[in-house]
Amino acid sequence: MAKSSSQAKKATASGWIGSALEYYDFFIYAQAAALIFPQIFFPSMDPKMAIIASLATYGVGYLARPIGAFVLGHWGDTRGRKNVLLLCMFLMGLSTMAVGLLPTYHDIGIAAPLILVLLRLVQGFAVAGEISGASSMIMEHAPFGRRGYYASYTLQGVQAGQVMAAAVFLPLAYFMPSDMFNDWGWRIPFLLSAFVLVAGFIIRKEVHETPAFVQEEQKDAVAKSPISEAFRYSWKHMVLVMFMALMNVIPVVATVFGAAYAVQPAYGVGFDKSVYLWIPVIGNIVAVLVIPFVGNLSDKIGRRPTMIAGCLGSGLLAFVYLYAISIHNVPMAVAASIVMWGLVYQGYNAVFPSFYPELFQTRYRVSAMAIAQNIGTMLTAMLPALFAAVAPPGSDNIPMVVGGIAFFITCICALAAYLAPETHRLAMEDLGKADAKPMGKDAYEASRQDSLRTVSH
Repeated sequence: MAKSSSQAKKATASGWIGSALEYYDFFIYAQAAALIFPQIFFPSMDPKMAIIASLATYGVGYLARPIGAFVLGHWGDTRGRKNVLLLCMFLMGLSTMAVGLLPTYHDIGIAAPLILVLLRLVQGFAVAGEISGASSMIMEHAPFGRRGYYASYTLQGVQAGQVMAAAVFLPLAYFMPSDMFNDWGWRIPFLLSAFVLVAGFIIRKEVHETPAFVQEEQKDAVAKSPISEAFRYSWKHMVLVMFMALMNVIPVVATVFGAAYAVQPAYGVGFDKSVYLWIPVIGNIVAVLVIPFVGNLSDKIGRRPTMIAGCLGSGLLAFVYLYAISIHNVPMAVAASIVMWGLVYQGYNAVFPSFYPELFQTRYRVSAMAIAQNIGTMLTAMLPALFAAVAPPGSDNIPMVVGGIAFFITCICALAAYLAPETHRLAMEDLGKADAKPMGKDAYEASRQDSLRTVSH
């Protein structure tokens, strides 16, 4: 028991740190796309079109994610969770450093935004296997009745990475003259990825493979084609995960469109960049504190109730957040961000790392989750550009238009969560089975210890 508990904690720490480091890389791009890229990579365009083009390059990263999910999901189910997480980290770190070294439009013309799009595609490919791999690794180590709690640390790491992504820009935007920041200061967060890559490799290479996957290897039961098995046996659950993953609309509203709406001169709101950057920082700090409590709550009352409440509540609060920006009310915008994103959204965000992998069997768990989740997030990829197109600078009632679209999407997510089966009390070997029945703690632990003894032999 003590050994399995130690392994669960070690896997959780590795998942947390790895996700934080990898999503730091992914989200510094989001910050730069909203704050600086329109001026340095699309300066020849009308300011309104430059904002749309820059936000579209952010979305391009999501377009590559389904492709990455197929490749990296297969790798995780056939080569192991640890191996796929190391591969994801190297691809992400190298592509992020390359963005920091990329010449601007003034230096090489149209080649600059084209290369930028290519590097964003590599980022999207790399991140596609991170959450599914890390969530599966942590969940497969977790003890009975605690999978929601332990797996929630995957997303706590993601939120911490977003805190670092926003926070690293704060001193640069605040202390640097604008010309200096536009010239070379924005590159610093991207080049810091060199340290991210080294630190992540050191941590992840020490992680052991999960008992569930090792047991599959020892029984020579590792799937040869996990993707085809996933579609054959669990396509209905994959469709539900795809719709639930549309909840990515809330971070899009909070950090990407919200940032452009607040700081880009064309919108006329006029929030200072250094002031606005505090909104995602504070919201994510609150999320980091809240996530383990919500994950633990889902172990007690189930995954679906917390998911549904998080979807509907944060969707409604999107109206309030955007309205606060529209009336130039910084304190209200910060408060709305904390409640919408830092608190209510975590009903979804803290729970899906356990809920999604619990819907699938070990043989194809990483593939099924990665493919379904990343198709869903891909569908939200162009939302920043869509929001900017349907509610461009000078439009009337931007909060109602963008907020209405966001709330409609979150209602779809809530319905998908309602239609999914409850999984929080299923035994590991019964996860993903349509006829699985909940079991008690004693029976679960006996089954789990038998599995661990089999692996150790």
